[in-house]
Amino acid sequence: MGTYDDASPRLRAALETADIVAAEDTRRTKALAAALGVTITGRVVSYYDQVEAARTPGLVEAIEEGQTVLVVTDAGMPSVSDPGFRLVAACADAGLPITCLPGPSAVTTALAVSGLPCERFCFDGFAPRKSGARRKWLAQLADEPRTAVFFDSPHRLADTLTDAVDVLGPDRRIAVCRELTKTYEEIRRGTLAEVAAWAADGVRGEITVVLAPAVAAEPVVEDLVDQVAALVEQGMRLKEACAQVAGATGASKKELYDAVVADRD
Repeated sequence: MGTYDDASPRLRAALETADIVAAEDTRRTKALAAALGVTITGRVVSYYDQVEAARTPGLVEAIEEGQTVLVVTDAGMPSVSDPGFRLVAACADAGLPITCLPGPSAVTTALAVSGLPCERFCFDGFAPRKSGARRKWLAQLADEPRTAVFFDSPHRLADTLTDAVDVLGPDRRIAVCRELTKTYEEIRRGTLAEVAAWAADGVRGEITVVLAPAVAAEPVVEDLVDQVAALVEQGMRLKEACAQVAGATGASKKELYDAVVADRD
């Protein structure tokens, strides 16, 4: 959770009126209610990763009986790298009503303050714990055309960024967002090499990382001449063939046309 002031009036009302509050950490949820001046009147049950599968059928049964079940997680949106997916899926399968009390999300908040392109993005959960798996995962992001957002442990962040420098290169842009919406919120922006050097001294708090999209290599027009020639052989006019190939590859239509003409000479 971020600062308590992020809590919406709908969440406050739901905490007061829900028949069952399924909490990832019951102590933290009770502390949240106390900070908001809310009294939880329903039954509070634990609902964390290790018990989620076992507790879900009982919660579904309660909803079928007409009770309201509120799922509350500690530091994120339920179902998004937090408990809740199993219950939502089970309720959907049973045709039971489901709603979300929207609130601040570390994913979209980090995107908004990162200074990186965010028209298109992907969310990839938590970075893998072990270096071998983490490097394979980073290799999959090497050519990712969208901005990538992921979570990481403050204890592993330095190792993750060191691996990222090796796998993705030192110049890829990144933003590391720490303690979003809290008193000690901090955003570190720069190249992977710059931010990795900062993280090497140790980082504390909840971490959300935003990685810039890969920069596409400029197409070499000479390598596209054969594609244009193949389209012309199929009956397409030269200018139309150049326009089609240029549109598909991002090449300059004029440069491609000139390269085709030069190849014919």
